[in-house]
Amino acid sequence: MQSRGPLMIEHRLIERMITLIKQKLGQIESTNQVDPLFIDTVVDFIGIYADRTHHGKEEDILFKKLENKQMSDQDRRIMDELVDEHALGRKTTKELVEANAQYRVGEKIALAVIVSKLKKLVNFYPKHIEKEDKVFFPSYMKYLSDEEDQLMLEEFYEFDREMIHEKYKSVLKELEEY
Repeated sequence: MQSRGPLMIEHRLIERMITLIKQKLGQIESTNQVDPLFIDTVVDFIGIYADRTHHGKEEDILFKKLENKQMSDQDRRIMDELVDEHALGRKTTKELVEANAQYRVGEKIALAVIVSKLKKLVNFYPKHIEKEDKVFFPSYMKYLSDEEDQLMLEEFYEFDREMIHEKYKSVLKELEEY
């Protein structure tokens, strides 16, 4: 397996969450209410799985390996865009946490912020994933030897040993059945 393999597998799980959020958005907007526990779970998944686990591998391992490579200007620009997009995802998730806290204490106006932030995530992730899967991931492979790629794959596996993928697979399955 190439190093991009686990990253693309993680994208499929993130896409499932985005699909679920999209479905729930319809309910939220039609009922004009949201279950704060659902938002807690979304925030947990996005923050821990999508950001810390997935983006962590990209930023802490992949991008660092590529920093000293002679990348084309276009590939370096795309890598910088991805870092900025990761920061946007973190900011949006933080704002979602804040809005959910306000909603919990009865500030009904916070519902509009929650809906807005969920929509932002739903619009953001598919485009971000497509840019990685179809543009950046195939491109970065040309900067690594087969040996470097396999060593990075091992680093990804070691990184994952510190994370809790199985928890989030079961959380997602539970939410899909909810």
